[in-house]
Amino acid sequence: MQEIQLRDAKATLSAVIDGALGGEPSVITRHGKRAAVVLSFEEWERLSRVPSFGRLLMSAPVEPGDVPGRAAGDVRSADL
Repeated sequence: MQEIQLRDAKATLSAVIDGALGGEPSVITRHGKRAAVVLSFEEWERLSRVPSFGRLLMSAPVEPGDVPGRAAGDVRSADL
């Protein structure tokens, strides 16, 4: 993955896109900080289909009796 300054990316946008289509994403920097990534649309689609951990948990086939209840005992103190 190459890092390229914004002004250079503007000047060579066609080459940056060709690189992304060839499987080489580019990190665009602005004022020395990473600001954006240029990657192929195919790679973006692949990455956008990856489910988040929260979505995986929410889609788990859990029945109401599968998760044990919490103990109703006294709350313990925390020594801070």
